[in-house]
Amino acid sequence: MDWTSAQLRSLVELTRRGTITAVAEALGYTPGGVSQQITALEKATGRQLLRRVGRRVELTDAGATLALHAQRILTTEAEAVEALERTRNEISGTLRVGLFATAAAEILPPALRRVRETHPGVTVRSRDMDVDEVYDAVAGGSVDLALGLDYPDVPIPRDPSLRVRELSRERFSLAVPTGTMPGRSGGSGRSGQSGPLKVSLADTRDLGWILPSVGSYYGRAVLTACRRAGFEPQVLHEVTDTAATLALVEAGVGVSVVTDLMLRLRPSCLDVLELHETMERHIVVVCRSFAEHRPTVAALVDVLRTSAGRRPPGDRRQSGDTLLTR
Repeated sequence: MDWTSAQLRSLVELTRRGTITAVAEALGYTPGGVSQQITALEKATGRQLLRRVGRRVELTDAGATLALHAQRILTTEAEAVEALERTRNEISGTLRVGLFATAAAEILPPALRRVRETHPGVTVRSRDMDVDEVYDAVAGGSVDLALGLDYPDVPIPRDPSLRVRELSRERFSLAVPTGTMPGRSGGSGRSGQSGPLKVSLADTRDLGWILPSVGSYYGRAVLTACRRAGFEPQVLHEVTDTAATLALVEAGVGVSVVTDLMLRLRPSCLDVLELHETMERHIVVVCRSFAEHRPTVAALVDVLRTSAGRRPPGDRRQSGDTLLTR
């Protein structure tokens, strides 16, 4: 039958996400574009593949049958791409990479410079996406690999079809408006006072917080750590964007947890205090298991593993420092 990979992928994503809008967001299309892909697939097969149920759509029996085989076809296609890459004398080809905002700003640029130097035949096309969506994007084949995050307190479920490799670990500190906790700075903050080198999450029980939704892995990870410290954080501002979070802390409206990588996203004037509690996030690279040894994928993963942990000289902040960058 005369169908395309894009049409089959749209159908497969519908089995994962349930709505045309969600599929469009995952694949980087418009909802109208996804509908056109499905309509063309119905014409190619001569069968109705979808039916509407309220605002959602569901697969017909024919649609469910084709979706099952479509996933196998897409997997076989990906394996063929890998086999063809291995016939070349040099590492070359195109990779689709999914990544979250911090990775787009701080991790991917130096990695791409390195790829151009060492593997000029490799072309990388990147897509910014919600960090909690990158695993599904890789599993569904809409990207070849992705940079994501994992939290020890709320680990992301492992799909056996995916390979997850840790690139680096970041420990969270506490970002507070300048002077909010002057007696607890490490002596190197702007207040110049000496005191304990660390603070506890419990010290923020009377302060307002700036956090992402508790429906996100990040939000749940912070909530879990606060509850372990014996309190429920007062979330005054529910914000996903890191730069916006730093701006709100700087404005004096709340506190949040941050890592060094997050702090580099926006010049800010605020206090960064080390925490008694160990809170970490792991930066990971995700690809499909069968594609792990695909030459282009393996080359990019190696470059990312080399570059992810690098930081500009002098970038590490000491506990109690006032971060002031213009």
